[in-house]
Amino acid sequence: MKNSLETKLGIFVILAVLAAWAIIETLGSADVFSHGYRVSALFETAQDLKVGDRVKMAGVEIGRVEKIGLTDSKVSVTMKLKSAAIVKTDSKATIKFTGLMGQNYVNIAFGSASAPKVEDGAVLETAEQADLSAIMAKLDNAAAGIQNITKVFSGDKIDNLMGPLTDFFKQNSSPITATIANVKNISSQIAAGQGTVGKLIYEDTLYTSALTTVSNLQDTATSAKDIIGSAKLVMNDVTAGKGTIGKLLTDETLYRATTSSMTNLNSILLKVNQGQGTVGKLVNDQDFYKNAKLSLQKLDKAADGLEDQGPLSVLGIMASQFGL
Repeated sequence: MKNSLETKLGIFVILAVLAAWAIIETLGSADVFSHGYRVSALFETAQDLKVGDRVKMAGVEIGRVEKIGLTDSKVSVTMKLKSAAIVKTDSKATIKFTGLMGQNYVNIAFGSASAPKVEDGAVLETAEQADLSAIMAKLDNAAAGIQNITKVFSGDKIDNLMGPLTDFFKQNSSPITATIANVKNISSQIAAGQGTVGKLIYEDTLYTSALTTVSNLQDTATSAKDIIGSAKLVMNDVTAGKGTIGKLLTDETLYRATTSSMTNLNSILLKVNQGQGTVGKLVNDQDFYKNAKLSLQKLDKAADGLEDQGPLSVLGIMASQFGL
């Protein structure tokens, strides 16, 4: 009897230990007794994350949430990771959920291969994910909006909206049909290459003309470029003093000769103005002017006398003069 009671007591203790272990495992407290290291992350919101929730990397569990608290307007989440879990310094932590009714968990990205491994107590970068509650609220608002739209376009309201449009089509069915037929006819002609628009679309004449024009413009631009180049060469030669124009512009001989000639001309004109020399006396001497005027008057009188005596008298005078 004694052995039977002890046996039952032993079985009860074993069952109690197994039940406690199952509860601890379910709550995620079994990691307390395992070796590992701790990291933390700061989030805007915990999104119903609880202590004991899983920490995963690529879907594989690598630890559990150990502590959740508030600090500096952020939610601080401390995670205990397994010793074998390799988390890099540029890995990012994100709070995710397994489904609409599932449990939240912390997902840690791999990070880059060249980054070093984090140390115990490191703070990871975070990436925020949309809150499920906010998503559901937006879906609820969208559903309400759709419901309001269906109310607007239901019953008498949709009849009031569509009634005038229906009446318009009924009253103008013939013109609308004719317009559609005309549009169809025009589109058929364009597709057949008829008319101005059809020729513009299907014929290459406009394209060829435009190409020729562009080619001519290019040739003109090339010719203008050549002319400008030639003019530049000529200007370079002129600047360098080459050729007649270059020598005229750069050689001081012409300038000196012109200056000397102007000086001499000025001296001559000065002498003429002063009455020096033959030309000066002719220009400035009044006696020469009077004598010339008197001689002209005598010549005029002599001519008049010859005209009065006649040709025979003139011949007689000429004969007597020569001793005939």
